[in-house]
Amino acid sequence: MVLGLLIVLSGFLLSILSLGFASGVGARMGMTLAGIAVSLFGIVGVLNPAYNKNAIWKK
Repeated sequence: MVLGLLIVLSGFLLSILSLGFASGVGARMGMTLAGIAVSLFGIVGVLNPAYNKNAIWKK
């Protein structure tokens, strides 16, 4: 679960840091979309299965 949170936060930071790293609009857009993709992977691919593994309705 901690790994999923780290992945989500790294995607968020990638989106934020695109403002300082890139000067062109296309480069910023690309880095922001990559950050969103990383965050979504962390939420859907890592956090969701971790929560479903310990779900209350499966006990």
